[in-house]
Order: sequence, then structure tokens, then C-alpha cells
Amino acid sequence: MPYQHILVAVDLTEECDPVVTRAQKLAKASGAKMSLVHIVEPMAMAFGGDVPMDLSMLQQQQFEQARERLDSFTGKYPELTADQRHLAYGQPRQEIHRLAEEQGCDLIVVGSHGRHGLALLLGSTANDVLHGAPCDVLAVRLKKGEKGA
Repeated sequence: MPYQHILVAVDLTEECDPVVTRAQKLAKASGAKMSLVHIVEPMAMAFGGDVPMDLSMLQQQQFEQARERLDSFTGKYPELTADQRHLAYGQPRQEIHRLAEEQGCDLIVVGSHGRHGLALLLGSTANDVLHGAPCDVLAVRLKKGEKGA
């Protein structure tokens, strides 16, 4: 059965272009709607959650910068309308799963560097998204230095 709604999770770097391209091809082949999401992680998560100062102003600036980068990134994909571009704040796995459920997505597409060893043990966003996902997950393998086609 073909997919109906594909959610593409991106970090807004050029490395994401092959991920978006793969999702576009899948969407076109199955006649699916495609949406894109970028997650802004709370700064406190980067510092282990114990920060002795108020980060709200910095967090707001980070969110605004992410919005600008999302607008710039999606400029390469004019077929993505405003309601197909999402910016969320929180833990990536949880936010991607939440949005996939809210939007009725039946496929999540993420990029994966295919790391091994310690990085594999610690987990990656792609690995996190896979566990507990409300739908199918496609991890697009990224090669070092690979950019969009």
C-alpha cells in the first residue's frame, strides 16, 4: 500500500538534501503529501539539564535563527507550502513522533551516518526516531561529504 503522508526530519544542513530528495521521489511515486520538520533542542539538554542561569533569551534567539534557516533551507523546495514546514522545540525523538501522529504520517524519513562503535552505543537521532515510532521509518544513508543531487 503506498504511503499517504511522509514526514522528513532535517537538521537544516546541506547533508539533508539527499534525504529530502529521497523523500520527494517516494512522495511522487506514491502520490503522498510530504512535510518537513526541524527540531530545536533545549539548551539545557546540551548542558546536562543543570544550568545555573536563565537561558530563555538565548533560547528565543536560537528558535528565531532556526526559523530563518528553515525558511532559507525550504527555499530550495518551493513545492513545500507553509503548512508543510514545521519547527518544533524539544527532544527530537519525542517531537518527531508527536508531529507524525498529529499529522497522520505513515512514514518518517531521516538521515543516518551509519556510525559504528561508541556513536552507535550512544545512539543517534535516526536510531532514536526508530524506537517507538508511530509508523514506518526510512533511514537514508549519508556518505561523508555527500550533498544533494
